[in-house]
Amino acid sequence: MLIWRSKISTVNSPFSLGTFVKHLPASNLNPIPSKFNFKTSRKTQSFTATAILRTSHFQTLTQQQQQQVNLYVHSLLQWNQKMNLTAVKDENEVMERHVEDSLAIIEPLRSSYLSHCQSSCENLNLVDVGSGAGLPGLILAIACPGWKVALLESMQKRCVFLEHAVGVMGLSNVQIIRERAENLGQKPRFREVFDVAVARAVAEMRVLAEYCLPLVRVGGLFVAAKGHDPQEEVKRAERAVNLMGASALQICTVESHSKHGQRTAIICLKDGTTPKRYPRNPGTPAKLPL
Repeated sequence: MLIWRSKISTVNSPFSLGTFVKHLPASNLNPIPSKFNFKTSRKTQSFTATAILRTSHFQTLTQQQQQQVNLYVHSLLQWNQKMNLTAVKDENEVMERHVEDSLAIIEPLRSSYLSHCQSSCENLNLVDVGSGAGLPGLILAIACPGWKVALLESMQKRCVFLEHAVGVMGLSNVQIIRERAENLGQKPRFREVFDVAVARAVAEMRVLAEYCLPLVRVGGLFVAAKGHDPQEEVKRAERAVNLMGASALQICTVESHSKHGQRTAIICLKDGTTPKRYPRNPGTPAKLPL
């Protein structure tokens, strides 16, 4: 049986949404550049029971999935010592603030997709725009192994971490794409092909709409993970969402146990094609929001 190791994709490399690579076990991965080498400490290896018990969504995962989350958290905290992946430096807080919040958007995403897209959500093609450290994309890929998850990230060093994390966890349903959203949205093989686009902690809604919706197929969803009171942000984004060929469906309160307060998922339905002029050139959406 042939086993393939992934490479970070760029828009200059062939990519098929239907073809996702398998990874070698972590012990067989190519050496990571020296500046990214870490030794796993005993403290890091011992994942705290407190963190696990506080996260109800985590407990719904299988034992294998829980172990994959465990490996992800360990890798994130180790690599965070050398590069800026997250401001969170504590295991419990990573579980509560990142893992729990990422798992919490699955139920509203599934519910909205079944209600408004008239299709099964067992085999979604999903893109995580501005994935950063892989949140929420990697957590969604663990929890929903039938989904094909593309992690879109423009920074090379973060893509190196993402490739490492995917290999360590042994995920076969993840593709890493190093590119800006504004560029990817103008590429024919990526434009309007994803069932769902998600984004967390990337930008305000009117900017996110231009990043994400050109990638979503007509009839698909755009889901933005936000804080407890996004109504004003949603109102400001109405024009941008409409220009992208979509409409705001609902603001869902998600069941999160994070101490950082109530979380929401803003869900938009792509009910028309995005005009060819969008997304605009890199940097323009953030500088001149619609």
